[in-house]
Amino acid sequence: MELNRLFDLVPYQIAKFDKTDAVARKENGEWITYSSRDVKEIIDNLSLAFMKANIAAGDKVAIISENRPEWNFVDLALQQIGAISVPMYPTITSDDYAYIFDHAEVKMIFVGDTTIYEKAIEVAGDRKIYSFDKIDGVEHWTSLKETGLSGDLSLLEKSKAAVKSEDLFTIIYTSGTTGRPKGVMLTHHNVLSNVLSVSHIMSPPEGISKVLSFLPLCHIFERTASFCFFYLGFSIYYAENMDSIGENLKEVQPHVFNTVPRLLEKVYDKIVAKGYELSGIKKQLFFWALNLGLKYDPAADMGGWYNFQLKIANKLIFSKWREALGGNIMQINSGASALQPRLARVFWAAGIKVCEGYGLTETSPVVTASISNHEEIRIGWVGKIVKDVEVKIAEDGEILVKGPNVMQGYYKNPEMTAEVLKNGWFHTGDIGELDGNYLRITDRKKEMFKTSGGKYIAPQVMENKFKESTLIEQLIVVGDNRNFPGALIVPSFDGLREYCKRKDIPYTTDREMIQREDILEKYQSEVDSLNKYFGKWEQIKRFRLLPEAWGVESGELTPTMKLKRKVIHQKYADEIEAIYQV
Repeated sequence: MELNRLFDLVPYQIAKFDKTDAVARKENGEWITYSSRDVKEIIDNLSLAFMKANIAAGDKVAIISENRPEWNFVDLALQQIGAISVPMYPTITSDDYAYIFDHAEVKMIFVGDTTIYEKAIEVAGDRKIYSFDKIDGVEHWTSLKETGLSGDLSLLEKSKAAVKSEDLFTIIYTSGTTGRPKGVMLTHHNVLSNVLSVSHIMSPPEGISKVLSFLPLCHIFERTASFCFFYLGFSIYYAENMDSIGENLKEVQPHVFNTVPRLLEKVYDKIVAKGYELSGIKKQLFFWALNLGLKYDPAADMGGWYNFQLKIANKLIFSKWREALGGNIMQINSGASALQPRLARVFWAAGIKVCEGYGLTETSPVVTASISNHEEIRIGWVGKIVKDVEVKIAEDGEILVKGPNVMQGYYKNPEMTAEVLKNGWFHTGDIGELDGNYLRITDRKKEMFKTSGGKYIAPQVMENKFKESTLIEQLIVVGDNRNFPGALIVPSFDGLREYCKRKDIPYTTDREMIQREDILEKYQSEVDSLNKYFGKWEQIKRFRLLPEAWGVESGELTPTMKLKRKVIHQKYADEIEAIYQV
């Protein structure tokens, strides 16, 4: 059948796969599943209910919830009547809610739970709110759905037929590292073209195919991926929460999941910490296998002796890593920020294919993707340009993108739209290089800075490298117009506790530990060992350790875990100044 709108993927899935578990969520210890046909029946009833509630084509409806099947139901139901979804991060402030509700002219709101409802109701005004959880005094989403049971399906069919591929289906407000969020306007064609471009490079296994979903659906990475999974016939199981991912992986035994590098870094750090807890021959074998994996290049012939050792390491050590991920993982897709090459190497060595990609909300999102085979993977690069997308590098190194996946513009912001869309090319703000069809990201154009000596510093490259240390959780490189680069460092306090345990150093509090002379010396040693990867003008000369991690709610990170550099510079102005005091 012809696919022109995203909601066409539902009848397509029924015709091709007719899944018994299209989407699933764990409730009260049990996995509740919805078949492909269940999904169609629910979204049809919801579409009719929206029509009865006077939600029409072009109207905006906000969805603020953690991942769950109801998220998909509302999204797809709105699409069928030409209404526009406005997904929002649950973690942003009520002030951000207020801005988006007003800017997007939201008419109705769906919230996941009580915490979100309490933030939303503060600023909702007279907008109707429905909840996915049962909350006293709040109408449940099923009460709305039931009003559609008596609706006329022929009217719905007319409504669906009126929706064109070029019509807007969502406005996604990107958090941004400065200023108010921008509303990215995406059409059915934008995202569907990206779904088809990406799907042809993934091959689901025969029979039952599952994914575990935990990245926020309000972010375009997981949202587009969910449409890919519908198209490819994967069952989508939503993790209960971020803390239950390990348990859910073992239960669901998925073939694929999407992640961000920070989560892989945490998985790796936990694995290494467990290695340190071993003793004798077990500990020796663990670190022998780990060091072997860190040298691996999946695209190179590593030689007979190395391959023989790797086979032993896989049997004795790495097999346990695969079991911890459910035992069936064929591919992990990593995006949103840079993946440390050492993590890609060691996971590929362990038979866990981590495939890095690159994209932006404005590009629906995928621009490049890594292919999960040894011949085409290239560590340190973000994969190949996907089908129907064009990429070129501007004279100043900026990555420019053209294709059917590029957004229509920023909602109610023609000036900013004109800044990034020029002659059909979207200006990403990222700096990179092309080698044939392969792309490498080197930095953000606006984040590069000059020292007072006139030397350019690319902070992201350095920050990514320094976070390879098991003792460093977060780091920002500073030094704009200063005579040398410095850094603010948030320690990995779990890693620090493990280090202190090995060295018989009594651990008191985080704040006290980072003031100890022997701990400061250890961090100086870590910085010195990583400085060697950079030119003399780039090396971090001085740093300050901070006692508390940066977060989304405290304002230092965007919901996609990017540093809000301006906020951090303002908040820690005294600490930064202290770095440069003689």
